[in-house]
Amino acid sequence: MASNMQVSVESLEGLQRKITVEVPATRIDAAVSERLKSLSKTVRMDGFRPGKVPLKVVQQRFGTQVRQEVLGDVIQSSFREAVVEEQLNPAGMPQIEPLPQAGEATFRYSATFEVYPEVALGPLAELEIERAQAQVGDGDVDTMLESLRKQRTEWSPVERAAQNGDRLLIDFAGFADGEPLENANAERYHLELGAGQLIPGFEDQLLGARAGEERQIDVQFPDDYRPQDLAGKAARFTVKVHAVEAPTLPELDQAFAASFGVSEGGVAALRDKVRANMERELRQALRTRLKVQVMDALLAANELLLPEALVREEVARLQRQHSQGAGTPPADEPFLEEARRRVKLGLLIAEIVKANDLKAEPDRVRDTIEELAAPYEDPGQVVNYYYGNKELLSSVEAMVLEDQVVDWVLGQARVTEVEQPFEQIMKPQPPAAAGDDT
Repeated sequence: MASNMQVSVESLEGLQRKITVEVPATRIDAAVSERLKSLSKTVRMDGFRPGKVPLKVVQQRFGTQVRQEVLGDVIQSSFREAVVEEQLNPAGMPQIEPLPQAGEATFRYSATFEVYPEVALGPLAELEIERAQAQVGDGDVDTMLESLRKQRTEWSPVERAAQNGDRLLIDFAGFADGEPLENANAERYHLELGAGQLIPGFEDQLLGARAGEERQIDVQFPDDYRPQDLAGKAARFTVKVHAVEAPTLPELDQAFAASFGVSEGGVAALRDKVRANMERELRQALRTRLKVQVMDALLAANELLLPEALVREEVARLQRQHSQGAGTPPADEPFLEEARRRVKLGLLIAEIVKANDLKAEPDRVRDTIEELAAPYEDPGQVVNYYYGNKELLSSVEAMVLEDQVVDWVLGQARVTEVEQPFEQIMKPQPPAAAGDDT
């Protein structure tokens, strides 16, 4: 070890290690002397010409400061040497503490830190994973076209009583035990009857209402309602109906197709475009669902001690993402479980990549970029932009590498193909126990 440095290692609880380092005083003295000599050539002091300040004067003036700077540098360099020599892999920054000196021959300090755990992947042969398969059928395209028509709905006032599918323009205010409820009132609110926009029972009691009518309706907030202080509470709402509007959907014709940028081919070309978009979204949804299953399987098959330093860093990252710089960052607790999941997955994925010498395959990177670029007006320009931006390209390579890890796990596990309807795949999935992000 360099300069006869002495190191002892102590294993503390879990992944914590404490090393004690003794650095020969000659190493420090030599570095201080060298720095003072260098300083004497550049320092400016009254009464002396530049570069002619006597070394003894420089030492008297700057000696304490220079020694502190050298000690900081020596601690950094000797710590790096020590962990390499002892084959330790620190996770997070060490806690440095100078120790009482046994004499003038050495400088002693301790460094306490966590190390990365040894990752030994558990057997995956018994893991059972269902790989969903789905197709975009003609009926699915019909449903999507109908949804697009509804997005272009035009509303017209009517004089008749309100019915399901109509839209009401209302004011409402909620009361419980005769007292006004906070955050339970609105003015000029558009409510589509039958859409389930408000709490159960609210819309049903407005069926048959007419423009200009006032009603009182009684409802009960669901037990899982947020904010919690309203959960399960009975309430009465006063509702003023300003207007009843009936929907008119556009015809599925050439003009409708043109409104979505389809200038030639009419409705048939629009159907082809919609189907292509749906198939691309389906591929992404199937891939995401499979990835979540694989990552959950990896987590379940492997027990791992986690460096708390890495967990804290991940919590801080999640807090920054959540607050986006606005106001006081949220508390740690809501993010701890997800942070632990992410750190554990990161360690497992890194081990698989290392053990199998995986690298992002260029063809898969190209395919992924082309798929990301496909929805844009000029996909070729977007592809070139990705390849011209190192940060974006690295993010895609990381995505591809994760996909290759998924493929590797699938090659070890027992996989069953399961056919499912398109709409079931595309429904939003409930989050995994600790979040779906990796």
